[in-house]
Amino acid sequence: MDGDRKSEGSGRRARGELESGVLAALYGADQPRTARQVRDELPGDLAYTTVLTILSRLYDKGMLVRHRAGRGYAYAPARDEATHTAERMRSLLEHGADREAVLTRFVSELSEEDEQLLQRLLSGHDGPHPAGRADEGP
Repeated sequence: MDGDRKSEGSGRRARGELESGVLAALYGADQPRTARQVRDELPGDLAYTTVLTILSRLYDKGMLVRHRAGRGYAYAPARDEATHTAERMRSLLEHGADREAVLTRFVSELSEEDEQLLQRLLSGHDGPHPAGRADEGP
């Protein structure tokens, strides 16, 4: 079995899934969180040391900052969630073999509202529009 994949019925989670859960817990927090606080916000019965390992890996990758909190650390995201997600999207796009095909598929699967928002952003009109329509002028 691949150690980074969850096998049916094994209860193990992929490392990426754990990292995503830890990041989500930190993005949802209004202040830095200790490993114990993060563990308490995650589903399941994760070991404290597992959460601490994930936090350390994310810190080593530059995705988290940490501050002394007693004998340990409290962690917070280094960047806001929107910046993190945009960086991941850009990285995926850069590693794709056919950039045009990826962008075409991405746009074709957007909701009408998201497509209008994207059109507004690309045209440089990022403010609200009357009646929510992107094709209307100021």
